[in-house]
Amino acid sequence: MHDIRAIRENPAAFDAALGRRGLSGLSSEILALDEARRAKILAAETAQAAQNTASKEVGAAKASGNNVEFERLRALVADKKAEGARLSEEAAAEDTRLRNLLLTIPNSPLADVPDGKDETGNVEAHRWGTPRNFAFKPKEHFDIQGVKPGMDFATAAKLSGSRFVVLKGAIIRVHRALGQFMLDTHVAEHGLTEMWTPVLVKEEAMYGTNQLPKFAEDSYQTTNGWWLIPTSEVTLTNSVAGDILEENQLPMRMTALSQCFRSEAGSAGKDTSGMLRQHQFEKVEMVSITTPETSLAEHERMTKCAEAILEKLALPYRRMVLCTGDMGFGATKTHDLEVWLPGQNTYREISSVSVCGDFQARRMNARYRPAGGKPEFVHTLNGSGLAVGRCLIAVLENGQQEDGSVDLPAVLHPYLGGKTRITADGALV
Repeated sequence: MHDIRAIRENPAAFDAALGRRGLSGLSSEILALDEARRAKILAAETAQAAQNTASKEVGAAKASGNNVEFERLRALVADKKAEGARLSEEAAAEDTRLRNLLLTIPNSPLADVPDGKDETGNVEAHRWGTPRNFAFKPKEHFDIQGVKPGMDFATAAKLSGSRFVVLKGAIIRVHRALGQFMLDTHVAEHGLTEMWTPVLVKEEAMYGTNQLPKFAEDSYQTTNGWWLIPTSEVTLTNSVAGDILEENQLPMRMTALSQCFRSEAGSAGKDTSGMLRQHQFEKVEMVSITTPETSLAEHERMTKCAEAILEKLALPYRRMVLCTGDMGFGATKTHDLEVWLPGQNTYREISSVSVCGDFQARRMNARYRPAGGKPEFVHTLNGSGLAVGRCLIAVLENGQQEDGSVDLPAVLHPYLGGKTRITADGALV
């Protein structure tokens, strides 16, 4: 959420920043609400002051026996009390309107974020690895002969409908190995603290990490008010909501492997084949809580943590700097990692690593106390490290052989009991 004081002090800068995201003239509406709110607050305070003054004079009038003045002052006290209560309610209503408006406005992009309307404006920063030169036409993951026995879309559709999958046999074994490998790497080599968190959260947690109110249709809500998390960014980041941390506690670096749930409301007709875009999937999330001075360095560090997973798996990828029109709502800068999928003959997103500045911290009221200073808002960052299902797709497609078998990355062999490949009939050997 944006700082109203910063908007008051420099509305032109605010409008210019949001203009880069295709939004114009927001400051006038915001400042009009803010002015109305402040006017009501001032009027309520004035009424309270008049009530207090009259209350002091009531006793003196009664003591002097001046009944006319006593009755006048008593009536004035009652009138000012009622006026103050009414004005306070109106001020609270204006405050709610202002907050609700601010909650729908995305974060401002950093100056070095490229301008653009959509993904075509994203800028490639670098590539790693060379896509394999296949001697045959590579297939998409769901068409690979050795994968078919372990990737059951028909049963999933019978159980739950479209955009679900039942994994079994060798495929779920590789899927599980990928998640464990990612966690072990992040904990042992990258210094992240592993956590296990709920997948059901209160509404305020979804507001804290800006899934609400703007993206309610993209998530699932239970009948008793809980929300299913779209990513453990929600729980990891909100773990510091309402806290005042000490500076020596930062940075906090966390990771979790969790089930994630997304309605995919805005993706009708996209990626309907295979398991690239599912309603339920697993993801290893990374979250960092930092001071403002260190958040940009942490963004680079987190991006490299995600890249390290792809490199250990020998999966070619590219890093993209997202443009203003393709960034997420809460991000002030985002790196997307796109992995090479030979079955589609293209790079597809497998990780998004974003720095959010104090945007989420203001929504959560998450602060830290600098040494010898007053509490300030922390900076928050989040990123996939990685999406397990998409990583499985990349491993299967890049490792496929002409006979329908799949060679698996060497780094996974210890997690598979020394097994190194999936045969054309779906066995792990």
